[in-house]
Amino acid sequence: MNAESDGRDGGVAAATTDPETGGATDERGLGSRAPQYIQARRTLHLSWQVGVFVVGLAVVIAGIIMLPLPGPGWVVIFGGMAIWATEFVWAQLVMRWTKRKLTEAAQKALDPKVRRRNIILTTIGLVIIAVLVGIYVWKFGIVMPWKINE
Repeated sequence: MNAESDGRDGGVAAATTDPETGGATDERGLGSRAPQYIQARRTLHLSWQVGVFVVGLAVVIAGIIMLPLPGPGWVVIFGGMAIWATEFVWAQLVMRWTKRKLTEAAQKALDPKVRRRNIILTTIGLVIIAVLVGIYVWKFGIVMPWKINE
């Protein structure tokens, strides 16, 4: 029996304190989320990791292909990262960083000053577009495609 830890906690939940909110957050520890019987056998666990990597890679590649094509590219890419995060610590850290940045962006977007600025900029943009369309219609008029004289 090995009394030393190999760095795998078996997915034990660890309660941590969030320094920004001061509240406790329940996060699973870093490491493999594979079942215990798979983690106990080295070759089976290595095969499991290879399988998770290949499936995650296929999903990420599909998401990258969807970026210029119709489809939810970024959602699929983050889905592939979530698949990788079930097994690899680096992907878990990337997902934590991404969640933190998204939360910060959402909080910033809800800030009254930022919302007011965005509303003002949108209104100015719409007024500029309306003026340009008005000038175009005044200069050239509205000609329907079925009434174009050749």
